[in-house]
Amino acid sequence: MNIRRILTLVVVAIALAGISLWMGQQAYSWFPPQASAESLLVDDLFSFLVTLGTFIFLGVVGTLTYSVLFQRAGKYDISDGPPIEGNITLEIVWTAIPLALVIWIAAYSYQVYDQMSILGPMEHVHLEMATAEAAPIEPSPDSQMPDSNEPIERIEVFSRQWAWEFRYPEQSITSTELHLPNNHRIKLTLKSEDVIHGFYIPAFRVKQDIIPNQAIEFEFTPIREGKYRLRDSQYSGTYFAAMQADVVVESPESYQQWLAQAAVQPPAAAYNPAFEEYRRASETAINAGWKTVVPAAPPMVNYSGSNLQNQGL
Repeated sequence: MNIRRILTLVVVAIALAGISLWMGQQAYSWFPPQASAESLLVDDLFSFLVTLGTFIFLGVVGTLTYSVLFQRAGKYDISDGPPIEGNITLEIVWTAIPLALVIWIAAYSYQVYDQMSILGPMEHVHLEMATAEAAPIEPSPDSQMPDSNEPIERIEVFSRQWAWEFRYPEQSITSTELHLPNNHRIKLTLKSEDVIHGFYIPAFRVKQDIIPNQAIEFEFTPIREGKYRLRDSQYSGTYFAAMQADVVVESPESYQQWLAQAAVQPPAAAYNPAFEEYRRASETAINAGWKTVVPAAPPMVNYSGSNLQNQGL
């Protein structure tokens, strides 16, 4: 291989690297806003994978395109190509590069996985009280990382077909809307009263299965004020799509004010879209011909989401 061809390959590799880095930066805009400390880790990993995948994709497609356009055989040329059998150097290169990439991806992914401490299925089975306690995240000058000395806010989450209920044990408050103080560590105790549900907030990039008859502790840290959406990520039955709730991240002062206001409100039945939809369907004269699971009755809570009924959910 002459010097000119080597320089050409180097220039092409630098151009591909530049395009791949740009694509990796664009990947940050493909997700909802980063609303938790864990979302920073997940998005960095995804950007890294997009960058690497773009470089490989463009390299492979570029090589194929160049071969098709400039290295094709003549119209009547039916001879074989040059034999390259027994090229030890080439075999070492094409084995070592993929191996290094796989080890790199695995090590980086494990590091993020370890920091988030998401439980695997065997831990759920063998631990009496499964705990997903995230490791401390190193603060960054450019990030909004919370102070690790802040107290942990403990909240109980009850899931049932098909409603979420949140209990604040220290204040004896129940709600169908999850309120969280910004920049404070949150520890949820997740419980299911019937089937497997999935606690999933896309803006937080956190998801945890909730297994019946098990209490699973799950930690994360919200870092951006706003209203987000909690969804059931597991198919839990007929009305699982209606099993949603608002998640409100607010300043610690507003959070304490909300707790004080909710504490003086008497418990009342909250709006349950699944139960209402089932009730309306039951009142019609049309018999579907099959049985379905009756949704849980609307929970009695001190505070219910203000806009769920308006959204028709």
